[in-house]
Amino acid sequence: MASTRSQNQEPSRLVPIGLALPLVAFVLVTFVIPLGTMVVQSAYDPQVAQALPKTLDLLRDWNDSALPSSDVFETIASELISSREDRSIGKVATRVNRIKSGSRSVFAKTARRLERVEDTDLKTAMIEIDDRWEDIELWRAIRSAGQKFTARHYLRSVDLEPAQDGGIQQVSEDQRIYNTLYFRTVYVSLAVTVLCFLIGYPIAYAIASVSDSWAKILLVIVLVPFWTSLLVRTTSWLVLLQNQGVVNDVLVWIGLVSDDSRLALVHNMTGTLIAMTHVLLPFMILPLYAVMRSIPPDYMRAAASLGANPIEGFVKVYFPQSLPGVSAGCLLVFILSLGYYITPALVGGTKGQLISNMIAYHIQTSLNWGLAAAISVILLIGVFVCYFIFDRWVGIDKLKLG
Repeated sequence: MASTRSQNQEPSRLVPIGLALPLVAFVLVTFVIPLGTMVVQSAYDPQVAQALPKTLDLLRDWNDSALPSSDVFETIASELISSREDRSIGKVATRVNRIKSGSRSVFAKTARRLERVEDTDLKTAMIEIDDRWEDIELWRAIRSAGQKFTARHYLRSVDLEPAQDGGIQQVSEDQRIYNTLYFRTVYVSLAVTVLCFLIGYPIAYAIASVSDSWAKILLVIVLVPFWTSLLVRTTSWLVLLQNQGVVNDVLVWIGLVSDDSRLALVHNMTGTLIAMTHVLLPFMILPLYAVMRSIPPDYMRAAASLGANPIEGFVKVYFPQSLPGVSAGCLLVFILSLGYYITPALVGGTKGQLISNMIAYHIQTSLNWGLAAAISVILLIGVFVCYFIFDRWVGIDKLKLG
């Protein structure tokens, strides 16, 4: 009998596992594998090492103070021709160009003309094709780009670069953009979180305080924009806030500003804050409402009966009980703000863009996926730090979302 019962219980244990397998597969395909690929790509780039293996072997013994020997020139000439034949020369040149600007044209021109060179002195021939082969910095860039595993992308993503003496130094002042974007992203995320809290708390309190029928209507008003496409909402703010938009027209009509001094509300930080606050406001209101509706109204009446005025009752009784909703809403809004892209790109312009816009630039325009991956990893670490701080101070088990 006992063995029969255990056999009957086995399928019941396998059913939950079987039901969870699609979810596990979905998480692996959409999160774990892309995340792992991103981390690998941020520190692993074998393209140059695969195209110029013999040249890099010779450069390991190069003393770095004078031009390489003729053997190195002959070896790289042969490998450049081979790279042009298998059409990998462009990828090699691009990676060297990221370290030494102008290298792409050197590689392309040299590889194209070497096929017609009959001179046995390839060192002289290559220098005649392009005198930048006499630049020691170019050879240092080739050797640096040939490292399969490198921290170069992570250094560049925080405005640093390897120094010639083997140390680390800051990039030139005109290239220091990433740290500024990190600070701007954190600033905008904090500002949007505060604005969403200041606007969302009274709205959630009103929804939780009215009758059920009115609460349903107010929730629909909150959720309808939430269900609308993000691109549509962002474009709408672009139309509303532009120089000849509705907001400026109303301000001119009521006399607050003159027609010649309309406010610049788009393509700057102001437009970014306004649009992002509107888009993320439901993420603050819904957790707050979920907590507030569970707070019995008798508590406030009891505080009043004990002599507390409405403000004292709210501060000492009601607000502390709503803190789990405040924590949940602030965490959601802040983390979502860190990775926002579409809204800052459309409404913010150059002055209102965040670090996510730079990630998109490197993926779509510069095609420097390694640097984009490094910035993404840093941003992901920032999200994990926020999560750890929240769990340490508040406790993730107190997070109430509904």
